[in-house]
Amino acid sequence: MLLRKMKESGKINWTIRTIFVIYLGKVLTNISGVSTLLLPAFCMVLIILVKENMRKLIVLTFVSMDGVMQAPGGPEEDTEGKFTQGGWTVGYWDQVMNDVMTEQMGHPFDLVLGRKTYEIFAGYWPTSKEPGADVLNQAKKYVASRTLKNLTWVNSVLLTGDTAAEIKKIKNQDGPELQVHGSSNLIQTLLKNDLVDEFWLKIFPLTIGSGKRLYGDGTIPASFKLIKSQSSPNSVLIATYVRDGDIKRGSFGA
Repeated sequence: MLLRKMKESGKINWTIRTIFVIYLGKVLTNISGVSTLLLPAFCMVLIILVKENMRKLIVLTFVSMDGVMQAPGGPEEDTEGKFTQGGWTVGYWDQVMNDVMTEQMGHPFDLVLGRKTYEIFAGYWPTSKEPGADVLNQAKKYVASRTLKNLTWVNSVLLTGDTAAEIKKIKNQDGPELQVHGSSNLIQTLLKNDLVDEFWLKIFPLTIGSGKRLYGDGTIPASFKLIKSQSSPNSVLIATYVRDGDIKRGSFGA
């Protein structure tokens, strides 16, 4: 909890520097049996703090059982590819879903968005009076696009050049966690470059058949660990997966 608060406030980098200076001073001015024994401990603390200082990139996605994530909120949200099933989450929404979304968006975060999702959000949230509008409007928005030139939504930053490289830089900067909403095309770039730390999924009890998929052509072999799950009264599975190294392969015939 303390590390998280320090991370959100940007103070943790100063902690890392302070520990390093103290450690370096001990090594340089008092090389003894004690300082030598402490070397592994100091290094371990430094490694833990550096790792904790990396900003997590989290994909929050509404997805069907067959992996479709296109236009969950309304018929006209995204009709690309002649998609006609938009609005498929609405009939399954309930208070549990409201509570989960409030919790997941109830702390500091920045957004990483693709062009289409940014345009949808920017056309709606700046004038919305709905709960959560202020949080989205105040968050910094990093927008990956090769065609947008002017970003009108407050606190928006256009990512130019190599998207993956830019996001890697952002993850190494001070700041809160990075949340990705929608943005199916951008997610493929994130997956391809192994930049997703966690998936916060809402898996709806339905199949759609066609449409933009969460795990598309950017998907690489990767292992994830389920750390939290629950179901809603309307049978939506709410699951949190964290990145967990390589696939654990084997053979039952061995």
